Amino acid sequence: MRKETSADAVRQKYEDRLMRLPNVAGLGIGEKSGKIVIKVLVTRKVPKSLLKAREIVPEFLDGYETDVEEVGDITERMAN
Repeated sequence: MRKETSADAVRQKYEDRLMRLPNVAGLGIGEKSGKIVIKVLVTRKVPKSLLKAREIVPEFLDGYETDVEEVGDITERMAN
C-alpha cells in the first residue's frame, strides 16, 4: 500500500492536536515492525481506561500507525 502523504507531513498536520493531550512531550517519526510510524512521546503511559475518549492517542493517523513511547520527564540542558 503506497502512502499518498509523507509521515512527516502527517506528523505536522496533527502536531497541535496531539501536543495538547495529557503527558505528550513530543512527536517524531520512527519504525516499528519494519513500518514507518508516528511516534508519540509521553512522560508516562496511562491505561486507556483512565483517559477520556478525547485524550486517547488514535491508533492510526492518515494511514500511519502511531506508537506511544514513554520517555519520562524531558528537561533542557544548558551548555556551559
